[in-house]
Amino acid sequence: MSYREAAERFASFGIDTEKAISVLKNIPISVNCWQGDDVRGFENGGQDLSGGIQTTGNYPGRARNSDELMSDISFAFSLIGGTKRLNLHASYLITDRKCDRDSIDVCDFVAWADFAADLGIALDFNPTLFSHPMVKNNLTLSSPEKDVRDFWVEHCRRSRKIASYFSSRQGSPSAVNLWAPDGYKDYPADRLAPRLRLKESLDRIYSEKLDGIIDSVESKTFGIGLEAFTVGSNEFYSYYAATHEDVYQLLDSGHYHPTEVISEKLSALLAFKKYLPLHVSRPMRWDSDHVVILDDELIAIAKEIVRNDALERVKIGLDYFDASINRIAAWVVGVRNMQKALLLALLEPSSRFKPMQESYDFTSLFAESEAVKTLEWSSVWNEFLRREGMPDDFEVLGAIRRYEHEVLSGRNA
Repeated sequence: MSYREAAERFASFGIDTEKAISVLKNIPISVNCWQGDDVRGFENGGQDLSGGIQTTGNYPGRARNSDELMSDISFAFSLIGGTKRLNLHASYLITDRKCDRDSIDVCDFVAWADFAADLGIALDFNPTLFSHPMVKNNLTLSSPEKDVRDFWVEHCRRSRKIASYFSSRQGSPSAVNLWAPDGYKDYPADRLAPRLRLKESLDRIYSEKLDGIIDSVESKTFGIGLEAFTVGSNEFYSYYAATHEDVYQLLDSGHYHPTEVISEKLSALLAFKKYLPLHVSRPMRWDSDHVVILDDELIAIAKEIVRNDALERVKIGLDYFDASINRIAAWVVGVRNMQKALLLALLEPSSRFKPMQESYDFTSLFAESEAVKTLEWSSVWNEFLRREGMPDDFEVLGAIRRYEHEVLSGRNA
């Protein structure tokens, strides 16, 4: 079906495909830099993951330094239409000076700000509280050792200042998300004391008001080596964000029970807070960080954002790191899948469906919401790609393979 025919068909349901394409083009998606190098970062030549997370696979072509990672990001972004942002971890500093994480500074990230300016994108930021000797017994901000807590508090404070610097250069707020791996492998004798220490550490981190940043905290059910107890649980961070006006709870789609989804949670948090940061991943049994696919939950997440008119309030970021496949493909296909889900949501006549719910016409709501699923949305997607100057989904792999042959294949593992 041609785009014109598809547009006419959607119009019969009151759906403006031109508006959908225009809105989709301007929805920013924050792309995770750490997919390109398996979350190794640039400290000490890049180190293996530790602290409750891990990556698997040894597909050739991993970026080994900042030049290679920037090259890969630039190429991946050239195959992704719409508005992109880049999400950095603090472990990706680019500097000639010797510094530990409690002494990182703006000067160590100027190269990233320059890179982003050249690409015309904005940056988000994350303190890195893993893969470091000061993660002692899987504890950081909740450690019983004051020097450990002080180290990580200072790291997070400095991370927020770096994000504020990004914001001053890019003209849009920089999202700063804090995830700490703190927990215990076996059942603890005291659950409250670690949580009180974590609360005190967070209060110290967020005591300084900074311009241009959106602070968030990220919960997790458990991690590798902390299967029995996680200090920063969903309940803990829910209450922390609820009692701190300028701190938001980030939802990660892989950080809950395997039968639990985050799509249903979006409206619950949107009812109370101005912003809702997301990390969109794909859990396989658990937080395995598979590349997102166009599955029911991804579509449900997108529909909740669009139905609630929350595109400016929800900060969409991707969080996966698959080392078993071509990393450029992981970026490109993953972002495109997020955009497809958003397009499907934009092409849903929710303004038509909502009155049916309010008038208890559940029969019409059920029948029509099922009927629109068969409309030819792929024609609209291909039109979006054409207008953005992007290869279609079948052609894009050829471009990725050429880059793999010409660039990635020359890198040693």
